[in-house]
Amino acid sequence: MYSIEGRRSGYTYLSADTRAQQDDEFSNLGMLWVEQGQRLWSVAESNGKSCVGCHGPVQAMRGVAARYPAYDAVRQRVINLEQRINACRVKHQQATPFAYESQELLAIAALIGRQSRGLPVTVKIDGLAAQSYERGRTAYYQQRGQLGLSCAQCHQQHAGSRLRGELISQGQINGHPVYRQLWQTMGSTHRMFAWCNEAVRAEPYVYGSQEYVDLELFVKWLGRGLPVETPAIRR
Repeated sequence: MYSIEGRRSGYTYLSADTRAQQDDEFSNLGMLWVEQGQRLWSVAESNGKSCVGCHGPVQAMRGVAARYPAYDAVRQRVINLEQRINACRVKHQQATPFAYESQELLAIAALIGRQSRGLPVTVKIDGLAAQSYERGRTAYYQQRGQLGLSCAQCHQQHAGSRLRGELISQGQINGHPVYRQLWQTMGSTHRMFAWCNEAVRAEPYVYGSQEYVDLELFVKWLGRGLPVETPAIRR
């Protein structure tokens, strides 16, 4: 389930104790964000509209997280789940967007992601999403930073090796947003990308940038078929 045709979820690189923590909803600290998201789902904004008012129970969101990032016809570009949440917030609730990496945005993203848990990742990379995919692919294989490393060098060529005692995974993002033990909090895919950029001493992009969305689409495609694990726990 967590390994398909050589594609391995980060779950397979965890210790038995951490895997058990993810599997147990009472021990999985990411569930705190899911619970907050459940409360926010029913909160009406100043125009009287809430998420539940448009979509009904959050269970109706099953399958959504598995297919994002996705091309958005209105914006004429690929957007990710967090941007879709904020777009709905602005258009339908006439409310200000949540700040990227805010507790509120992470909570709703975790809640929606939770509804797709167990479903296979199925992002589309053809048609109008193809250019975004190609930009993301280029970025993934591009050497960067003072260390001159690419995503592929760590997460493809050296996956399974150790770096300063840490086991290098394939860098799959089928569980995001994740509760990361290093951060002691929940974090988005873009926070993880930024952390990796800083690790190779490269200037990170801004959270929500198109560069990160393109990379997110490509990395999500690399994990195609792996189950959504949100909220996952990672080291």
